[in-house]
Amino acid sequence: MTENKPWYLSRTIWAALITVAAAGAGLAGLTISDTDQALLTDSILQAVAALGGIVAIIGRLAAKNRIG
Repeated sequence: MTENKPWYLSRTIWAALITVAAAGAGLAGLTISDTDQALLTDSILQAVAALGGIVAIIGRLAAKNRIG
């Protein structure tokens, strides 16, 4: 594990955040199953990856200099 990646692309970070949110929801009377937590983690990671791609495309279109 020598490569660095942004925190928002970390599956562990998102799973931990969702676990904390699920615990908070449980305190409020809303239960979220382990399966739903896993699906939510996958969905959020896919959305973050898609958003990253969109931002990269917009950044390239807005760039003033050519690649190469």
